[in-house]
Amino acid sequence: MRISDIQRCEVRPGRLVEWTFSPATIAAAAVLAPDPRPPAYIQESHIRTARSVREDGLFVPTWLGTAFDLPGRADLDKLEQALRGWTLRHETLRSGFRWTGDDMHRFTLDENDVSLHREVVGDFADAGALIRYLQDRFDAAADALGWPNLIYTAVVREDSTSVYMAFDHTNVDAYSIHRIPEEIHELYLAGVTGQPVTGTPAGSYVDFCEQERANADGIDDTHAIVARWREFISRCDGRLPEFPVDLGLQPGGELPAQKLVCEPLVDADAAAAFEAYCRPYGGSLVGVLAATSLIVHELGGQPVYRTVVPFHTRLKSAWSDSVGWYVGGAPIEVPAARDFDDALATVRSELRANRSLARIPLARVLRLLGADFRPTSPDMYSIISYVDARLIPGSEAWAEQKAYGLIRVSYGDQVCAWVNRLHEGLWFACRYPDTEVAYKNVRLYVEGLRDLIVSVPARDRSRVAEPAFS
Repeated sequence: MRISDIQRCEVRPGRLVEWTFSPATIAAAAVLAPDPRPPAYIQESHIRTARSVREDGLFVPTWLGTAFDLPGRADLDKLEQALRGWTLRHETLRSGFRWTGDDMHRFTLDENDVSLHREVVGDFADAGALIRYLQDRFDAAADALGWPNLIYTAVVREDSTSVYMAFDHTNVDAYSIHRIPEEIHELYLAGVTGQPVTGTPAGSYVDFCEQERANADGIDDTHAIVARWREFISRCDGRLPEFPVDLGLQPGGELPAQKLVCEPLVDADAAAAFEAYCRPYGGSLVGVLAATSLIVHELGGQPVYRTVVPFHTRLKSAWSDSVGWYVGGAPIEVPAARDFDDALATVRSELRANRSLARIPLARVLRLLGADFRPTSPDMYSIISYVDARLIPGSEAWAEQKAYGLIRVSYGDQVCAWVNRLHEGLWFACRYPDTEVAYKNVRLYVEGLRDLIVSVPARDRSRVAEPAFS
């Protein structure tokens, strides 16, 4: 799925309809007893970060979403039925948090208490006006510090219907977003045709939160994972790693606005050749990280590239189709390499040694380290993410459906980049601080990554074609 913002996901005019939780559902939630299942550490860290930044006087929207088309003029009753059915399938969507002093407590609605309220907002003849409305509406409705913190919308036209859905990050991760178009299509089609919905129930992310937190609380500051993070953070001068190039930021300055770059990186043939070259070392994830280490060393001159690599934590089949935030992070350190193959070998070794660290939430590790990591930015560190999305159900239809994964670009002092392998090739998206220096260096990074992905397999073919003896 192409990662984009709301401005660049092919929004077209039409009649806007929206669905939110009904007043009766909100009233039922207000009197619920606490759910003893705790928030995941990543959920709690996200909400505390949002509160901390808000207390500093800045509203920083951080919602995620999806956009995709349904064929023809949608039957709104059947679409509403599909949206409600999908909401009930994933327990985290009817679960939220309240504060008691400085403690967060969960509440979770019963399925029977969940209903949607539909409202026809009106007709939009101008795509720009519709985009502005959707972004403002999503900012308010999918706020990390509010509940409910999700919203569903549709833009209805005679020839097609575009669905736009937004969620606070506590409810979803990238994989969750990628699964939505296929699931909604299946439910909608079943409603229209009267066919039964097939498939097994999805595991509950709320249950996962309870299990993961119990496991994380079972370790102390003597655990090997904590020791490894302590060493890593110490070598990052007591901080989590930043993107090691000049971003044109002043130390201690205000949190800057961000920009987004999103574009095709290489076509399907080039992506396949790069994967084939990198496969002996672990595949394209290793290749993207190895290439990044070489490029940022050239741009920034740092002797070691340090980063936190995101990994999913869906370690049991029960969570494979579940909506939730199943992400952990593993630290890696890549010294300046002689060449690409040397960098590949180092990244492979680092990932093998450290991937298991992603199973313990970083927020738990930071508590055990006892360091003051009061967040002043929604991004605790910079990331480079790689996902091969071609095996996700429905991916072959994404281009036809105009399907996008949406990110809100607002404020932040880090560089966060996503490389997605799609059927048509590699897609690149990146949030970065809105400065001239950052723009220049991020552009150099993107072009360097593209050049390496294309040139490395080509050099390999040239080398193979040379005679063994002269």
